[in-house]
Amino acid sequence: MNHKVLDILEKNPDLHEREAIIVALSGGADSVCLLHLMLGIREQLGMAVMACHLNHHIRGEEADRDENFVRSLCEGLGVPLFVKDVDVISKAKELGISLELCGREERYAFFSFLAEEHHAWVATAHTLSDSMETAIFHLARGTGLRGLCGIPLQRGDILRPLLSFTRRQVEEYCRQHSLSYVTDSTN
Repeated sequence: MNHKVLDILEKNPDLHEREAIIVALSGGADSVCLLHLMLGIREQLGMAVMACHLNHHIRGEEADRDENFVRSLCEGLGVPLFVKDVDVISKAKELGISLELCGREERYAFFSFLAEEHHAWVATAHTLSDSMETAIFHLARGTGLRGLCGIPLQRGDILRPLLSFTRRQVEEYCRQHSLSYVTDSTN
């Protein structure tokens, strides 16, 4: 996977205009795999690797468990970590929007801030499985051919280097490398 991810990233002509890659780290298998991969290729990329975590507090103690796991993982690996706490439940009520939309808006605002602040890319751990789900969701909503698409490899400051891999491949990578991760009860 390392070589394929490196190839995917290096196809981006703008890649080396930034100094670092910040991995959006939830603590789940996908993001732990991505962090491990980025650390494995950081020398070839010539870029620093950092991580970020947004605790949205939607899942109470489980969300705190995830944050603690991410903090411990990054500390053990010597990876700089940026954490933001947001009460998404209250904010969604205040704005009159869904929890999912509010959480997404908060995540991407955090990513945008970090990308600008650290002259970095933010890498999310979306996989081929996620992209297929998105395409099916669009189809179910009645989209035309133009709207029938999955998740793009890049959008603005966001890179998605795992889009060529399925969730199953990611979990196998974690197993082969003895990588611990947390499981979100809502997934």
